[in-house]
Amino acid sequence: MTTTTTTDPGATDPTGETMERTTAQAPGTARPTAPHAPDAERLRRWRMVLGADSADSTGCTLTGQDAAMDGALNALYGGGAGKKPGGGRGAGGRSAGLGASAPSVARWLGDIRTYFPSSVVQVMQRDAIDRLGLAALLLEPEMLEAVEADVHLVGTLLSLNKAMPETTKETARAVVRKVVEDLEKRLESRTRATLTGALDRSARISRPRHRDIDWNRTIRANLKNYLPVPGPAGAGGEGDPGGAGGTEGRGTIVPERLIGYGRASRSAKKDVVLCIDQSGSMAASVVYASVFGAVLASMRTLSTRLVVFDTAVADLTDQLDDPVDVLFGTQLGGGTDINRALAYCQSKITRPADTVVVLISDLYEGGIRDEMLKRVAAMKASGVQFVTLLALSDEGAPAYDHEHAAALGALGAPAFACTPDLFPDVMAAAIEKRPLPIPDKEPQQ
Repeated sequence: MTTTTTTDPGATDPTGETMERTTAQAPGTARPTAPHAPDAERLRRWRMVLGADSADSTGCTLTGQDAAMDGALNALYGGGAGKKPGGGRGAGGRSAGLGASAPSVARWLGDIRTYFPSSVVQVMQRDAIDRLGLAALLLEPEMLEAVEADVHLVGTLLSLNKAMPETTKETARAVVRKVVEDLEKRLESRTRATLTGALDRSARISRPRHRDIDWNRTIRANLKNYLPVPGPAGAGGEGDPGGAGGTEGRGTIVPERLIGYGRASRSAKKDVVLCIDQSGSMAASVVYASVFGAVLASMRTLSTRLVVFDTAVADLTDQLDDPVDVLFGTQLGGGTDINRALAYCQSKITRPADTVVVLISDLYEGGIRDEMLKRVAAMKASGVQFVTLLALSDEGAPAYDHEHAAALGALGAPAFACTPDLFPDVMAAAIEKRPLPIPDKEPQQ
């Protein structure tokens, strides 16, 4: 018996590669043997990608950890994960779906944390909550202890806050606190450094004390007042073609205008008002804004106010020392009345020229649109720096009201989505009254 390998130029696998056919030939017969190792690995990968429904077509049987990973994926994304109430696939088929059993879900959460990296686990958890309606199970402490905590999970817990039993609240607070502390470690140092520099620059004064003079900026501002200094007559010599005794090219600058930094003061240099839409679609933004609010409140040169709203307005400024308290003081969901929230913020402004108002909202206004725009125009006319963020999150382009965004842009208050990493730069630009570093020009059009 002989074995031959041939290449079929017309046959390709799903990756577009040319396939090889291996056949074993005996006198009068020809039958295929097992595929080569590269083909077997390719089939295994396709079997993992396509799921259990492809078992017959690929002819590949999974074992060991591959089978366990496939089971975890199939429980969430397989045909039984919502298509069939019982999760069955017929005779001999593996059942899929997590059902409503807390123990089975807890085991599944443990499995996916074993087999997948945390970034993938977080995506699968979100999909499980959305596809299988598992939010109610998060009200059980043992479930919360099994999940991989992230910003989206915090948003889900906050939306369930009112329905959460007392036995679960402490566990939920521990989960939220872990996420908040991780975010603070990631965001605090850069935020403080960026805004401290912006506040120092914004505090420059034109009549500084000698020790407070910023000489580099003072020299640049007075270059037009440069006066050359002539050398003594007849002092020229070899190597001194100008005959100025080596002083040619030298001169003095008359500092007509001094620029310097203001003296350090315990009083706040700027007022910041964070006005946050707490409708359900803004969950991640609420989490990030609360963390940033706590960071800003810890800076003595800033006076920070945090206001959350739906159809009502809540001032959570007195809770800013603990962002977890801020988050549990919100109530995600409900309607939206931006005009009412801005009216409250406007009433708290005492130093318009030194105030930055940050509205974080998708702009789906349920209140009076024209009044909202008039308030924004009035604040800007008084000297307030007004910033509109359609989202403050790591996600992509958010859904938002394009008409309202365009109207705000026409008032000189462009609306755009902002990632947490960009937020310190946006705030620094607003404090210094510079153009905002808008990452995407399209939303403000």
